[in-house]
Amino acid sequence: MELQIHNSATRRKERFEPLDPGHVRIYVCGPTVYDLAHLGNARPVVVFDVLARLLRRFYPRVTYARNITDVEDKIIDRARESGESIASVTARTTADFHRDMAALGCLPPDVEPRATGTIPEMVALIGRLIAHGNAYEAGGHVLFAVASFDRYGALSGRSRDEMIAGARVEVAPYKRDPGDFVLWKPSTPDQPGWDSPWGRGRPGWHIECSAMSWKHLGEEFDIHGGGADLLFPHHENEVAQSVCAFPGSRFARYWMHNGMLLVDGEKMSKSLGNFRTVQDILALGPWAGEAFRLLLLKTQYRAALDYTEAGLHEARKELDRFYRALSKMEVVTPERGDEPHPVEAPAFELALADDLNTPLALATLHHLVSAANEALVAGDDAALPWLKGRILAAGEVLGLLGQAPPAWFRGEADGVEAIEAAITARLAARKAKDWAEADRIRKELAERGVLLEDGPGGTTWRRA
Repeated sequence: MELQIHNSATRRKERFEPLDPGHVRIYVCGPTVYDLAHLGNARPVVVFDVLARLLRRFYPRVTYARNITDVEDKIIDRARESGESIASVTARTTADFHRDMAALGCLPPDVEPRATGTIPEMVALIGRLIAHGNAYEAGGHVLFAVASFDRYGALSGRSRDEMIAGARVEVAPYKRDPGDFVLWKPSTPDQPGWDSPWGRGRPGWHIECSAMSWKHLGEEFDIHGGGADLLFPHHENEVAQSVCAFPGSRFARYWMHNGMLLVDGEKMSKSLGNFRTVQDILALGPWAGEAFRLLLLKTQYRAALDYTEAGLHEARKELDRFYRALSKMEVVTPERGDEPHPVEAPAFELALADDLNTPLALATLHHLVSAANEALVAGDDAALPWLKGRILAAGEVLGLLGQAPPAWFRGEADGVEAIEAAITARLAARKAKDWAEADRIRKELAERGVLLEDGPGGTTWRRA
Protein backbone atom coordinates (compact mmCIF):
# COMPACT_ATOMS: atom_id res chain seq x y z
CA MET A 1 0.00 0.00 0.00
CA GLU A 2 1.34 3.43 -0.96
CA LEU A 3 1.73 5.90 1.91
CA GLN A 4 1.39 9.61 1.10
CA ILE A 5 2.86 12.22 3.45
CA HIS A 6 2.60 16.00 3.28
CA ASN A 7 6.25 16.99 3.49
CA SER A 8 6.66 20.36 5.20
CA ALA A 9 10.03 20.75 3.48
CA THR A 10 8.52 20.67 -0.04
CA ARG A 11 5.04 21.89 0.95
CA ARG A 12 3.35 19.11 -0.99
CA LYS A 13 2.08 15.60 -0.53
CA GLU A 14 4.65 12.99 -1.51
CA ARG A 15 4.90 9.25 -1.78
CA PHE A 16 6.76 7.89 1.23
CA GLU A 17 9.89 6.02 0.18
CA PRO A 18 12.00 4.99 3.18
CA LEU A 19 15.76 5.02 3.00
CA ASP A 20 15.67 1.36 4.02
CA PRO A 21 12.37 -0.48 3.41
CA GLY A 22 13.44 -2.96 6.06
CA HIS A 23 13.85 -0.32 8.77
CA VAL A 24 11.89 2.95 9.00
CA ARG A 25 13.29 5.56 11.41
CA ILE A 26 11.30 8.43 12.96
CA TYR A 27 12.33 11.23 15.30
CA VAL A 28 9.79 13.41 17.13
CA CYS A 29 10.54 16.29 19.46
CA GLY A 30 9.46 15.41 22.99
CA PRO A 31 8.77 17.45 26.11
CA THR A 32 10.90 19.86 28.07
CA VAL A 33 10.27 18.46 31.54
CA TYR A 34 9.61 21.39 33.82
CA ASP A 35 5.80 21.34 34.09
CA LEU A 36 2.69 19.28 33.45
CA ALA A 37 1.84 18.50 29.83
CA HIS A 38 -0.89 20.74 28.42
CA LEU A 39 -3.34 19.81 25.67
CA GLY A 40 -1.11 21.21 22.94
CA ASN A 41 1.76 19.01 24.15
CA ALA A 42 -0.47 15.95 23.86
CA ARG A 43 -1.45 16.43 20.23
CA PRO A 44 1.88 15.51 18.57
CA VAL A 45 2.28 12.54 20.93
CA VAL A 46 -1.07 11.11 19.81
CA VAL A 47 -0.53 11.99 16.13
CA PHE A 48 2.86 10.33 15.87
CA ASP A 49 1.76 7.39 17.99
CA VAL A 50 -0.82 6.66 15.28
CA LEU A 51 1.80 7.15 12.56
CA ALA A 52 4.17 4.69 14.24
CA ARG A 53 1.34 2.15 14.66
CA LEU A 54 0.45 2.53 10.97
CA LEU A 55 4.03 2.19 9.76
CA ARG A 56 4.35 -1.04 11.73
CA ARG A 57 1.51 -2.42 9.61
CA PHE A 58 3.48 -1.67 6.43
CA TYR A 59 7.13 -2.26 7.35
CA PRO A 60 8.97 -5.04 9.20
CA ARG A 61 10.90 -2.74 11.54
CA VAL A 62 10.21 0.77 12.81
CA THR A 63 12.36 2.73 15.25
CA TYR A 64 10.44 5.61 16.80
CA ALA A 65 12.61 7.97 18.83
CA ARG A 66 11.17 10.75 20.99
CA ASN A 67 13.43 12.76 23.26
CA ILE A 68 13.24 14.14 26.76
CA THR A 69 14.75 17.62 27.12
CA ASP A 70 16.03 17.61 30.69
CA VAL A 71 18.52 20.48 30.54
CA GLU A 72 17.12 23.86 29.60
CA ASP A 73 16.82 27.32 31.13
CA LYS A 74 13.10 26.83 31.90
CA ILE A 75 14.00 23.83 34.05
CA ILE A 76 16.68 25.81 35.88
CA ASP A 77 14.21 28.64 36.51
CA ARG A 78 11.50 26.27 37.74
CA ALA A 79 13.89 24.58 40.19
CA ARG A 80 14.97 27.97 41.52
CA GLU A 81 11.34 29.11 41.93
CA SER A 82 10.16 25.91 43.61
CA GLY A 83 13.17 25.25 45.78
CA GLU A 84 13.47 21.76 44.31
CA SER A 85 16.60 20.31 42.85
CA ILE A 86 16.80 20.13 39.06
CA ALA A 87 16.94 16.32 39.31
CA SER A 88 13.72 16.33 41.34
CA VAL A 89 11.90 18.64 38.89
CA THR A 90 12.88 16.60 35.84
CA ALA A 91 12.18 13.21 37.48
CA ARG A 92 8.76 14.29 38.71
CA THR A 93 7.61 15.95 35.49
CA THR A 94 8.96 13.11 33.33
CA ALA A 95 6.94 10.63 35.39
CA ASP A 96 3.88 12.90 35.05
CA PHE A 97 4.36 13.03 31.28
CA HIS A 98 4.69 9.26 30.94
CA ARG A 99 1.59 8.66 33.06
CA ASP A 100 -0.48 11.24 31.18
CA MET A 101 0.47 9.94 27.73
CA ALA A 102 -0.24 6.35 28.78
CA ALA A 103 -3.69 7.50 29.92
CA LEU A 104 -4.23 8.80 26.36
CA GLY A 105 -3.46 5.35 24.98
CA CYS A 106 -0.01 6.26 23.64
CA LEU A 107 2.61 3.54 23.41
CA PRO A 108 6.11 4.41 24.62
CA PRO A 109 8.60 5.21 21.86
CA ASP A 110 11.19 2.61 20.94
CA VAL A 111 13.95 4.98 22.04
CA GLU A 112 13.61 7.87 24.50
CA PRO A 113 16.97 9.63 24.78
CA ARG A 114 17.59 12.32 27.35
CA ALA A 115 19.55 15.43 26.59
CA THR A 116 21.74 14.91 29.66
CA GLY A 117 22.67 11.46 28.37
CA THR A 118 23.83 12.81 25.02
CA ILE A 119 26.32 15.53 26.02
CA PRO A 120 29.37 13.81 24.40
CA GLU A 121 27.55 13.66 21.06
CA MET A 122 26.61 17.35 21.35
CA VAL A 123 30.23 18.29 22.02
CA ALA A 124 31.32 16.17 19.04
CA LEU A 125 28.79 17.84 16.73
CA ILE A 126 29.81 21.32 17.84
CA GLY A 127 33.45 20.40 17.25
CA ARG A 128 32.61 19.31 13.70
CA LEU A 129 30.74 22.55 13.03
CA ILE A 130 33.69 24.64 14.21
CA ALA A 131 36.09 22.58 12.08
CA HIS A 132 33.85 23.02 9.01
CA GLY A 133 33.67 26.80 9.50
CA ASN A 134 29.98 26.82 10.45
CA ALA A 135 30.40 27.80 14.11
CA TYR A 136 32.63 30.07 16.14
CA GLU A 137 33.57 30.86 19.73
CA ALA A 138 32.71 34.27 21.11
CA GLY A 139 32.16 35.68 24.57
CA GLY A 140 32.40 32.26 26.23
CA HIS A 141 29.75 30.93 23.82
CA VAL A 142 29.82 28.82 20.70
CA LEU A 143 27.42 30.05 18.02
CA PHE A 144 26.22 28.73 14.67
CA ALA A 145 26.93 31.14 11.83
CA VAL A 146 23.70 31.20 9.80
CA ALA A 147 25.46 32.97 6.91
CA SER A 148 27.60 29.85 6.42
CA PHE A 149 24.58 27.77 5.37
CA ASP A 150 23.07 29.05 2.13
CA ARG A 151 19.88 26.98 2.55
CA TYR A 152 19.01 28.48 5.92
CA GLY A 153 15.30 29.32 5.87
CA ALA A 154 14.37 26.76 3.20
CA LEU A 155 12.46 24.48 5.58
CA SER A 156 10.25 27.22 7.01
CA GLY A 157 10.13 29.26 3.80
CA ARG A 158 10.91 32.46 5.69
CA SER A 159 12.89 35.45 4.54
CA ARG A 160 15.87 36.66 6.49
CA ASP A 161 13.89 39.55 8.03
CA GLU A 162 11.05 37.21 9.02
CA MET A 163 13.49 34.79 10.60
CA ILE A 164 15.22 37.46 12.66
CA ALA A 165 11.86 38.77 13.87
CA GLY A 166 10.45 35.31 14.54
CA ALA A 167 13.44 33.94 16.37
CA ARG A 168 13.27 36.56 19.13
CA VAL A 169 17.01 36.67 18.86
CA GLU A 170 19.15 37.78 21.74
CA VAL A 171 20.94 41.05 21.04
CA ALA A 172 24.50 40.22 22.00
CA PRO A 173 27.67 42.08 21.03
CA TYR A 174 29.60 38.83 20.54
CA LYS A 175 27.36 37.69 17.67
CA ARG A 176 28.65 38.12 14.12
CA ASP A 177 25.09 38.15 12.83
CA PRO A 178 21.81 38.81 14.72
CA GLY A 179 20.42 35.47 13.53
CA ASP A 180 23.32 33.37 14.84
CA PHE A 181 22.16 30.97 17.54
CA VAL A 182 23.79 29.38 20.56
CA LEU A 183 25.24 25.87 20.44
CA TRP A 184 27.06 25.99 23.79
CA LYS A 185 26.92 28.53 26.61
CA PRO A 186 28.80 28.97 29.86
CA SER A 187 27.31 27.82 33.16
CA THR A 188 27.65 29.53 36.50
CA PRO A 189 28.60 27.40 39.53
CA ASP A 190 24.93 27.05 40.54
CA GLN A 191 23.82 25.94 37.06
CA PRO A 192 24.19 22.48 35.52
CA GLY A 193 27.29 22.23 33.38
CA TRP A 194 29.72 19.87 31.70
CA ASP A 195 33.35 20.19 30.77
CA SER A 196 34.04 20.93 27.12
CA PRO A 197 36.82 22.33 24.90
CA TRP A 198 35.12 25.72 25.35
CA GLY A 199 34.92 25.58 29.13
CA ARG A 200 32.30 24.36 31.58
CA GLY A 201 28.87 24.96 30.14
CA ARG A 202 25.67 23.47 28.79
CA PRO A 203 24.14 23.00 25.35
CA GLY A 204 21.72 25.23 23.51
CA TRP A 205 18.30 23.70 22.88
CA HIS A 206 18.65 23.17 19.15
CA ILE A 207 21.85 21.12 19.20
CA GLU A 208 20.25 18.67 21.62
CA CYS A 209 17.82 17.18 19.07
CA SER A 210 20.47 17.04 16.33
CA ALA A 211 22.73 15.05 18.65
CA MET A 212 20.03 12.71 19.95
CA SER A 213 18.69 11.88 16.48
CA TRP A 214 22.25 11.29 15.19
CA LYS A 215 23.09 8.99 18.09
CA HIS A 216 20.03 6.79 17.73
CA LEU A 217 18.98 7.07 14.07
CA GLY A 218 22.14 8.02 12.19
CA GLU A 219 23.21 10.97 10.04
CA GLU A 220 20.08 10.65 7.91
CA PHE A 221 16.68 9.17 8.69
CA ASP A 222 13.17 9.05 7.28
CA ILE A 223 10.70 11.25 9.18
CA HIS A 224 11.09 14.14 11.60
CA GLY A 225 7.91 15.23 13.35
CA GLY A 226 6.69 17.81 15.80
CA GLY A 227 4.29 20.67 16.32
CA ALA A 228 4.05 23.46 13.73
CA ASP A 229 5.25 25.87 16.41
CA LEU A 230 8.67 24.16 16.23
CA LEU A 231 9.10 24.68 12.48
CA PHE A 232 11.03 27.87 13.13
CA PRO A 233 13.47 28.33 14.68
CA HIS A 234 13.96 24.90 16.23
CA HIS A 235 13.61 22.63 13.21
CA GLU A 236 15.22 25.15 10.88
CA ASN A 237 18.23 25.21 13.19
CA GLU A 238 18.33 21.43 13.45
CA VAL A 239 18.60 21.17 9.67
CA ALA A 240 21.39 23.73 9.51
CA GLN A 241 23.42 22.06 12.25
CA SER A 242 23.00 18.50 11.04
CA VAL A 243 23.55 19.10 7.32
CA CYS A 244 26.64 21.22 8.01
CA ALA A 245 28.03 18.66 10.46
CA PHE A 246 27.52 15.88 7.90
CA PRO A 247 27.90 17.34 4.40
CA GLY A 248 25.90 15.41 1.83
CA SER A 249 23.31 14.31 4.38
CA ARG A 250 19.68 15.37 4.05
CA PHE A 251 19.16 14.89 7.83
CA ALA A 252 15.43 14.09 7.66
CA ARG A 253 13.88 13.10 4.34
CA TYR A 254 10.30 13.97 5.32
CA TRP A 255 9.03 16.59 7.76
CA MET A 256 5.60 16.32 9.38
CA HIS A 257 4.06 19.06 11.53
CA ASN A 258 0.78 18.95 13.41
CA GLY A 259 -1.40 22.05 13.63
CA MET A 260 -2.14 24.22 16.63
CA LEU A 261 -4.61 23.25 19.34
CA LEU A 262 -7.03 25.96 20.47
CA VAL A 263 -9.34 25.92 23.46
CA ASP A 264 -12.82 27.35 22.90
CA GLY A 265 -11.57 29.06 19.75
CA GLU A 266 -8.64 30.83 21.42
CA LYS A 267 -4.98 30.10 21.85
CA MET A 268 -4.42 28.65 25.30
CA SER A 269 -3.47 31.26 27.84
CA LYS A 270 -3.55 31.38 31.62
CA SER A 271 -4.64 35.01 31.38
CA LEU A 272 -7.70 33.97 29.33
CA GLY A 273 -8.54 31.22 31.80
CA ASN A 274 -8.57 28.56 29.06
CA PHE A 275 -5.27 26.84 29.87
CA ARG A 276 -5.82 23.10 30.22
CA THR A 277 -3.41 20.36 31.21
CA VAL A 278 -3.87 16.73 30.31
CA GLN A 279 -4.47 16.03 33.99
CA ASP A 280 -7.35 18.54 33.93
CA ILE A 281 -8.99 16.38 31.25
CA LEU A 282 -8.25 13.07 32.97
CA ALA A 283 -9.83 14.39 36.18
CA LEU A 284 -13.21 14.46 34.41
CA GLY A 285 -13.50 10.69 34.69
CA PRO A 286 -12.01 7.35 33.65
CA TRP A 287 -13.52 7.80 30.18
CA ALA A 288 -11.84 11.13 29.48
CA GLY A 289 -8.42 9.93 28.31
CA GLU A 290 -9.75 7.80 25.47
CA ALA A 291 -12.41 10.38 24.62
CA PHE A 292 -9.76 13.11 24.35
CA ARG A 293 -7.66 10.89 22.09
CA LEU A 294 -10.67 10.37 19.83
CA LEU A 295 -11.36 14.11 19.84
CA LEU A 296 -7.80 14.75 18.64
CA LEU A 297 -8.15 12.19 15.84
CA LYS A 298 -11.42 13.65 14.57
CA THR A 299 -9.41 16.52 13.04
CA GLN A 300 -6.73 15.85 10.42
CA TYR A 301 -3.35 16.38 12.06
CA ARG A 302 -2.21 19.36 9.93
CA ALA A 303 -5.36 21.39 10.61
CA ALA A 304 -5.94 23.60 13.63
CA LEU A 305 -8.03 21.82 16.27
CA ASP A 306 -10.47 23.54 18.60
CA TYR A 307 -10.94 21.76 21.92
CA THR A 308 -14.28 22.24 23.65
CA GLU A 309 -15.79 20.32 26.52
CA ALA A 310 -18.88 19.75 24.38
CA GLY A 311 -16.64 18.16 21.74
CA LEU A 312 -15.09 15.93 24.40
CA HIS A 313 -18.50 14.68 25.51
CA GLU A 314 -19.50 14.07 21.88
CA ALA A 315 -16.38 11.94 21.49
CA ARG A 316 -17.45 10.00 24.58
CA LYS A 317 -20.83 9.30 22.97
CA GLU A 318 -19.09 7.97 19.85
CA LEU A 319 -17.01 5.65 22.00
CA ASP A 320 -20.18 4.53 23.77
CA ARG A 321 -21.52 3.52 20.35
CA PHE A 322 -18.38 1.57 19.46
CA TYR A 323 -18.17 -0.21 22.80
CA ARG A 324 -21.90 -0.96 22.81
CA ALA A 325 -21.55 -2.76 19.48
CA LEU A 326 -18.57 -4.71 20.81
CA SER A 327 -20.50 -5.64 23.95
CA LYS A 328 -23.23 -7.17 21.78
CA MET A 329 -20.55 -9.27 20.07
CA GLU A 330 -18.87 -10.32 23.31
CA VAL A 331 -19.11 -14.05 22.55
CA VAL A 332 -18.00 -13.64 18.92
CA THR A 333 -14.44 -14.72 18.13
CA PRO A 334 -12.89 -12.10 15.81
CA GLU A 335 -11.08 -13.07 12.61
CA ARG A 336 -9.35 -11.58 9.55
CA GLY A 337 -9.00 -8.20 11.18
CA ASP A 338 -6.19 -7.09 8.88
CA GLU A 339 -8.19 -7.50 5.69
CA PRO A 340 -10.56 -4.79 4.39
CA HIS A 341 -14.27 -5.48 4.68
CA PRO A 342 -16.69 -4.79 1.81
CA VAL A 343 -18.60 -2.16 3.83
CA GLU A 344 -15.53 0.07 4.05
CA ALA A 345 -15.45 2.96 1.59
CA PRO A 346 -12.54 3.48 1.35
CA ALA A 347 -10.68 0.83 3.28
CA PHE A 348 -9.45 1.92 6.68
CA GLU A 349 -5.77 1.61 5.74
CA LEU A 350 -6.26 3.62 2.54
CA ALA A 351 -7.69 6.48 4.57
CA LEU A 352 -4.73 6.56 6.94
CA ALA A 353 -2.25 6.10 4.09
CA ASP A 354 -3.52 9.38 2.63
CA ASP A 355 -1.45 11.66 4.86
CA LEU A 356 -2.86 10.18 8.04
CA ASN A 357 -6.48 11.08 7.29
CA THR A 358 -7.87 10.06 10.68
CA PRO A 359 -11.31 11.68 10.16
CA LEU A 360 -11.88 9.48 7.10
CA ALA A 361 -10.50 6.46 8.93
CA LEU A 362 -12.96 7.09 11.76
CA ALA A 363 -15.77 7.31 9.20
CA THR A 364 -14.86 3.80 8.00
CA LEU A 365 -14.92 2.63 11.62
CA HIS A 366 -18.44 4.03 11.98
CA HIS A 367 -19.44 2.17 8.79
CA LEU A 368 -18.09 -1.06 10.26
CA VAL A 369 -20.00 -0.54 13.51
CA SER A 370 -23.20 0.19 11.57
CA ALA A 371 -22.72 -2.99 9.55
CA ALA A 372 -22.18 -4.96 12.76
CA ASN A 373 -25.35 -3.54 14.30
CA GLU A 374 -27.30 -4.41 11.15
CA ALA A 375 -25.92 -7.96 11.19
CA LEU A 376 -26.91 -8.32 14.85
CA VAL A 377 -30.47 -7.19 14.12
CA ALA A 378 -30.70 -9.48 11.08
CA GLY A 379 -29.25 -12.44 12.96
CA ASP A 380 -26.43 -12.70 10.42
CA ASP A 381 -23.99 -14.45 12.73
CA ALA A 382 -21.68 -15.41 9.84
CA ALA A 383 -20.70 -11.78 9.21
CA LEU A 384 -19.88 -10.94 12.84
CA PRO A 385 -16.40 -12.52 13.25
CA TRP A 386 -15.02 -10.57 10.29
CA LEU A 387 -16.69 -7.32 11.33
CA LYS A 388 -15.55 -7.60 14.92
CA GLY A 389 -12.02 -8.38 13.75
CA ARG A 390 -11.95 -5.29 11.53
CA ILE A 391 -13.35 -3.03 14.26
CA LEU A 392 -10.72 -4.20 16.74
CA ALA A 393 -7.92 -4.00 14.17
CA ALA A 394 -8.92 -0.43 13.25
CA GLY A 395 -9.13 0.48 16.91
CA GLU A 396 -5.65 -0.91 17.51
CA VAL A 397 -4.07 1.31 14.84
CA LEU A 398 -5.90 4.37 16.19
CA GLY A 399 -5.10 3.47 19.79
CA LEU A 400 -8.80 3.09 20.64
CA LEU A 401 -11.14 0.35 21.88
CA GLY A 402 -8.50 -1.38 23.95
CA GLN A 403 -10.78 -1.88 26.95
CA ALA A 404 -13.30 -4.60 27.55
CA PRO A 405 -16.77 -3.07 27.03
CA PRO A 406 -17.86 -3.62 30.67
CA ALA A 407 -14.75 -1.79 31.87
CA TRP A 408 -15.52 1.13 29.56
CA PHE A 409 -19.09 1.50 30.73
CA ARG A 410 -18.36 0.91 34.41
CA GLY A 411 -15.20 2.98 34.60
CA GLU A 412 -12.92 2.62 37.57
CA ALA A 413 -13.54 -0.21 39.96
CA ASP A 414 -13.98 2.04 43.01
CA GLY A 415 -17.24 1.32 44.73
CA VAL A 416 -18.15 -1.65 42.54
CA GLU A 417 -19.01 -3.87 45.51
CA ALA A 418 -21.39 -1.24 46.91
CA ILE A 419 -23.02 -0.80 43.49
CA GLU A 420 -23.47 -4.53 43.06
CA ALA A 421 -24.95 -4.76 46.57
CA ALA A 422 -27.42 -1.98 45.74
CA ILE A 423 -28.43 -3.79 42.53
CA THR A 424 -28.98 -7.00 44.52
CA ALA A 425 -31.11 -5.10 47.03
CA ARG A 426 -33.13 -3.57 44.19
CA LEU A 427 -33.66 -7.01 42.64
CA ALA A 428 -34.94 -8.27 46.00
CA ALA A 429 -37.29 -5.27 46.23
CA ARG A 430 -38.63 -5.97 42.73
CA LYS A 431 -39.25 -9.64 43.61
CA ALA A 432 -41.13 -8.48 46.69
CA LYS A 433 -43.05 -6.04 44.43
CA ASP A 434 -41.75 -3.15 46.55
CA TRP A 435 -41.64 -0.83 43.54
CA ALA A 436 -41.11 2.28 45.63
CA GLU A 437 -37.93 0.83 47.17
CA ALA A 438 -36.69 -0.39 43.78
CA ASP A 439 -37.23 3.07 42.30
CA ARG A 440 -35.49 4.69 45.26
CA ILE A 441 -32.39 2.54 44.76
CA ARG A 442 -32.34 3.28 41.01
CA LYS A 443 -32.63 7.00 41.72
CA GLU A 444 -29.92 6.88 44.38
CA LEU A 445 -27.55 5.10 42.00
CA ALA A 446 -28.36 7.57 39.23
CA GLU A 447 -27.43 10.44 41.54
CA ARG A 448 -24.08 8.69 42.03
CA GLY A 449 -23.61 8.52 38.25
CA VAL A 450 -24.57 4.88 37.89
CA LEU A 451 -27.16 4.01 35.23
CA LEU A 452 -29.08 0.73 35.33
CA GLU A 453 -30.29 -1.13 32.27
CA ASP A 454 -32.85 -3.90 32.76
CA GLY A 455 -32.93 -6.60 30.09
CA PRO A 456 -33.86 -10.24 29.48
CA GLY A 457 -30.50 -11.33 30.88
CA GLY A 458 -30.90 -9.30 34.06
CA THR A 459 -29.74 -5.86 35.19
CA THR A 460 -26.49 -4.35 33.95
CA TRP A 461 -24.98 -1.01 34.87
CA ARG A 462 -22.61 1.63 33.60
CA ARG A 463 -21.28 4.95 34.77
CA ALA A 464 -22.90 8.07 33.33
